[in-house]
Amino acid sequence: MKKMMDYMSEANASVPRIDGPSAVSHYQDEDAVFIDVRDAYMIAESGTIDGGHHIPRGLFEFVADEDSPMFNPVFDKSKTFYLVCGAGGMAALAGKTMQEMGFEKVINIGGFSEWQEAGGAVKK
Repeated sequence: MKKMMDYMSEANASVPRIDGPSAVSHYQDEDAVFIDVRDAYMIAESGTIDGGHHIPRGLFEFVADEDSPMFNPVFDKSKTFYLVCGAGGMAALAGKTMQEMGFEKVINIGGFSEWQEAGGAVKK
């Protein structure tokens, strides 16, 4: 039987993680897609990455599958995805899901506060 820490260990081992300054350095990359996976109430409190997309963790399987009626075209497999959440856990899990769905370029940028502290662009 798997436990939460098993899922976290697998996700953290599979999805590369970078720090805030490194994430900010990719902000203008042509192929970069920034996604905030937190729930709406968290984003309402802190803001999110300016120019990024808000897609809650619970919707990934529905919106990242091109055969789903809920497919979101932001999920272009040729792009590089930078995922952020509150502390890095939900971003890692979302990234692992994306990898299992065939996305090759998925990066966990950790918590939103790391993005802010590194001077990343914020939208309130």
